[in-house]
Amino acid sequence: MKILVLNCGSSSIKYKLFDMDKKSVLAQGGIEKIGLPDSFLLIKLPNGDKVKREQSIPEHTVGIEMILSALVDKEVGCISDLKEINAVGHRVVHGGEKFNKSVLITPEVIDKVKECIDLAPLHNPANLKGIAAIDKKLPGVPQVGVFDTAFHQTMPDYAYMYALPYEYYEQYPIRRYGFHGTSHRYVSARVCEFLGLDYNKTKIITAHIGNGGSCSAVLNGKSVDTSMGLKPIEGLIMGTRAGDLDLGAATYIMDKEHLSTAQFSDLVNKKSGLLGISGVSSDCRDIDDAIKQGNKRAKLAREMFIYRVKKYIGAYVAAMNGVDVLVFTGGIGENDCYIRTQICKDMDFLGIKVDEAICGSVRGEEKVVSTPDSRVKVCVIPTDEEWMIASDTQQIVS
Repeated sequence: MKILVLNCGSSSIKYKLFDMDKKSVLAQGGIEKIGLPDSFLLIKLPNGDKVKREQSIPEHTVGIEMILSALVDKEVGCISDLKEINAVGHRVVHGGEKFNKSVLITPEVIDKVKECIDLAPLHNPANLKGIAAIDKKLPGVPQVGVFDTAFHQTMPDYAYMYALPYEYYEQYPIRRYGFHGTSHRYVSARVCEFLGLDYNKTKIITAHIGNGGSCSAVLNGKSVDTSMGLKPIEGLIMGTRAGDLDLGAATYIMDKEHLSTAQFSDLVNKKSGLLGISGVSSDCRDIDDAIKQGNKRAKLAREMFIYRVKKYIGAYVAAMNGVDVLVFTGGIGENDCYIRTQICKDMDFLGIKVDEAICGSVRGEEKVVSTPDSRVKVCVIPTDEEWMIASDTQQIVS
C-alpha cells in the first residue's frame, strides 16, 4: 500500500509518500512561500540530493498539482501512475472537541472541521484546501484526517478547563486543547517499545521542543495534561511565541501601546519568545553564537527557555504522582545537547540523572541518555509525525 501524507500550512505544504509494505519513504519534499512571487517546490531525492523547482504557486491547489506531477516525473519521480497512491493522510491542526481520533474524511467530517476554523484560522482552512485539492485530482481515493488535538482529548476536565465564567466554555467552547498531539503520541509509544516497557502501565513526560514547543504528561497511554492551550501560544517559551503570560501584562501592554487584538496576537505569536528576549534570533543556534560573543540577552533567553521546560517537567511529575520516562524530541530536543543536559541538571531529587557525556553527544538518534542508577529513564526519540499519519491512514482505510 502506498500512502501520501500531506501537511498543509498557511503558506507551505510538506509531503511524504510511503510504501507501507516495505516501511520506506519513496518521496518527500515541500512547497514554500505559497502566494508569494518566489514560491518553489523542494524535492529531496533518496540519495540525499535536493532539486528546487521555482514556479508561481498562488494557492494550495496549484501546489498539490505540482507535488503530484513531481511524483510521476520521469526525472525525479518514484511512481509511474498516480493510481498507485492508495490513500492520502492529512495533518489537520484543530479538531476541537469533535474528534478524539483520526477519521476517514467525509462531507460530514469536512463540515465539522470548518466549525473549528475560528480556533485555527491560519491552519484549518489550509488543511481543508489540501483535502479539496486531492478530491479534485485523485477522485475516489480515500482520505484520512489526523488531528493535532485528538491525542489530548483524554485530559480530565479539571486539567483542560480555564477558570473563566463557565458559560464561555458552553458557548464557544474555550478550554485547553493542546497541540503536537501526533508527535507526543508517537514518541510516548515508541519510547516504551524502545525500552521494552508496557505503554499502558508507564508514566511518561514528553518534551517536544523546537521552534514550537510543548510538554505532555502521558499516564498509562493517555494524555492527562499538556502545556499548550486553546491555541498554540500557552506553555513553553518558543522561537517567537511568548508562552505563559500574565493576562494583566497583556491588557497593560495593549493599553500602553494602543494595540488591537490582532496586533497583540501578532506580538505574542511572531515577535516574542527567544526572538523577543534575545533580540537576535528565534533559532537556538544563532543564540548560541551570540552567547559566545558575550550577548547577555541571548544568554537570558536560553536560561529562561531551559527554566520553563524544567518547571513543566516538575509539574507533570506531581500530576502523575511520579514519572518513569522522560523523552526529548523535536528540533531542539533531538539535537541541542547543551539545552537537553541543562534541563535535566539538578533534578536528581526526582530520580532524573543524565550521563552528561552521552547526553552531550547525541543528535537525532534514539538513545538512552540517563545514568544506569537514574530512577527515571531519560531518552532522545526523534519524532515521526508523518509515519504516524500514514499508519493511522493505513489502519482506517484497511
